[in-house]
Amino acid sequence: MQKISNQKLKWLKSLHLKKNRDKERCFIIEGEKIVGECMRLIPEEIELIACLNEHVELIPDELQTKCLLVTSKDLERISKHRTPNKLIAVVYNKKEVQFNPNAKFLILDSIQDPGNLGTIVRTADWFGITQVVCSKNCADLYNSKALQASMGSFLRVQVFYKSLIPFLETTQFNISGAFLKGHPIESNQLKNSNAIMLGNEGQGISPELEKFCNNPVKIVGHGGAESLNVSNAGSILMYEWTK
Repeated sequence: MQKISNQKLKWLKSLHLKKNRDKERCFIIEGEKIVGECMRLIPEEIELIACLNEHVELIPDELQTKCLLVTSKDLERISKHRTPNKLIAVVYNKKEVQFNPNAKFLILDSIQDPGNLGTIVRTADWFGITQVVCSKNCADLYNSKALQASMGSFLRVQVFYKSLIPFLETTQFNISGAFLKGHPIESNQLKNSNAIMLGNEGQGISPELEKFCNNPVKIVGHGGAESLNVSNAGSILMYEWTK
């Protein structure tokens, strides 16, 4: 098994930038759990695995040829985490999958925090929602924080980036949108929706997208907080929608 080269280390580190991920059509994942899921579910899409010598036993025999040995200092150079993980891998972007208009999906308008995006994807996976349509200015799914927050759910949930207005103008979906001035959520109303729309952390759903939400809803609070975090609000809405 070969040691990693300085050139390869620089390449790995460069993948923390979106422009380089887009150019190379691949991304970095970190951590024994997520790398383990990828080794199990999509071994053919793994480009390489960076591993400490003492953890080589975690790599299946069929992937040993893709494994490069690194030192703890190497991992510190590559990792975006304060405490680097045992394993780091590079994965090719998943093959293009067609959007299924007959399946439930989420619409995300200008979600900026990659942690929120990853958490929403993880929650969607929990509730069996396998499609998320993001506006093009949403956080990048392959940002390290988004991937970490998704906890491997990015492997099961298809995330599409689209210009939302043209996308929604050519369809006839029943969409529930989260608004502070919506009516209180009721499961029966949500069940008729094809999609749930969640808006930006600070501004909510943009005015130009409001017209596509024929069921504006809100989650009634009983305390003093001004609003819910978007990923928490999404969790409550998905629960009501799918129960």
